[in-house]
Amino acid sequence: MSFDQKEMFSLMYKLARLTQKDTRVEHDSLGPVNVPLDRLYGSQTMRSLTMFPIGGVEERMPRAIIIALGIIKKACAEVNREFGLETEISDAIVKAAEEIVSGKLYDEEHFPLAIWQTGCGAHTNENVNEVISNRAIELLGGQIGSKDPVDPHTHVNMGHSTNDSYSSAINIAVAMQLQEKLFPALRLTIDILAKKSEMWKDIIKIGRTHLMDAVPLTLGQEFSGYRQMMTNCFTRLNSALPNLYQLSLGGTMVGTGLLSPEDFGPRCIKRIADITSLPFVSATNLFEAIGSRDCLVELHGELNSIAVSLMKIANDIRFMGSGPRCGLGELSLPENEPGSSIMPGKVNPTQCEAITMICAQVMGNQVAVSVGGYNGHFQLNAFMPLIASNVLRSINLLSDGLHTFCNNCLDGLRPNMEKINKIMSESLMLVTALSPFIGYDRAAAIAKSAHQNGTTLKQESVRAGIVEKDFDQWVNPAKMLGPT
Repeated sequence: MSFDQKEMFSLMYKLARLTQKDTRVEHDSLGPVNVPLDRLYGSQTMRSLTMFPIGGVEERMPRAIIIALGIIKKACAEVNREFGLETEISDAIVKAAEEIVSGKLYDEEHFPLAIWQTGCGAHTNENVNEVISNRAIELLGGQIGSKDPVDPHTHVNMGHSTNDSYSSAINIAVAMQLQEKLFPALRLTIDILAKKSEMWKDIIKIGRTHLMDAVPLTLGQEFSGYRQMMTNCFTRLNSALPNLYQLSLGGTMVGTGLLSPEDFGPRCIKRIADITSLPFVSATNLFEAIGSRDCLVELHGELNSIAVSLMKIANDIRFMGSGPRCGLGELSLPENEPGSSIMPGKVNPTQCEAITMICAQVMGNQVAVSVGGYNGHFQLNAFMPLIASNVLRSINLLSDGLHTFCNNCLDGLRPNMEKINKIMSESLMLVTALSPFIGYDRAAAIAKSAHQNGTTLKQESVRAGIVEKDFDQWVNPAKMLGPT
């Protein structure tokens, strides 16, 4: 017995209804698909959910990407109205998209797809199309899943494709997260470090190079270096934004703009800029914007620089706070929680440990983003979900980590003056101040003798024939803090 395609679909529909309860049947080019009745997504989302059951909730497409796609769909619907889309349909799409952006419609049950899917993000683009379509149908009093009067492709995806919309969504999501989370966290860090630098500008301590004693500096000078590191990180990250603000929308599949009205992309991007209050513009070259993700590789490089700087700062603070009696002990770290299940009274530098683990993770993400970046074969990068998820994860980890580190460690740091002064008085490298007066070799001999005999520099200097008054005048840590 032979059946034409329509009869086959009808039979499969009936069979599906008999075998699946609490579902509706939707059709796509491959046939009927059972979709849970209480979900707003459709057949293509269901296929992806079935074919890519990879990871748990933590492996889902980041919410920031879904929100960014909602912004894009809203902007496109508004522009499509100008190009002839029925006002009623356009308004319904806009309303549904706004509910995604505001969070009213956002529900992980409606957006369940994993990061690990098609490399252009098509499944997530279809997911958003289907949710908006069904919500718009619902708003217009229609039957969910019918694609009438709002079709996810014909209407919601009108004038653009996955390739230009998903690549643009990544840039939008990253830019918004930077402005909302990471830049404020960096400003907080810089402010606290600047405050410490000013407060401690007169506290003289021993410097260290190669982990060995060196000449003096102030604790304020030391922290001014940390402040400048984070200021430089802020500046470098900000310098990567102009390329991030260039969107590929309007390039459709390969950058030519096929099936997109003339000037569609720039009009949509102007609306996106208005919605987000961020200076998004059309990409200088749409072929580059879709075929490569270099702007995100560049940006994550700056996130990696932040991680490198933070690793150094947190480790320095951890070492300076070691002790309390058998370590350096120059800084007293906040005692936030007990540190051992077996050693009573032990307190550990847990905030330093947490932020350095975050830094290690960001450095790992850098490798993934780099590999994703060079997998832009011909006219499309096919590792976009990987890139998006890692960049967003780094932003979120650094943002949350910095806030926690600032509030629970940096802000509560206190200098241990007794330890600072004791270490300072015992340092042999103050002998550097003697060199201009007695020569390098003679000064080195005095330092070596003091170390071997367990005596002070002053005792060995007097024994070597230096007048005590001259030693006190020449070896003065307060006069060793700048050019002489």
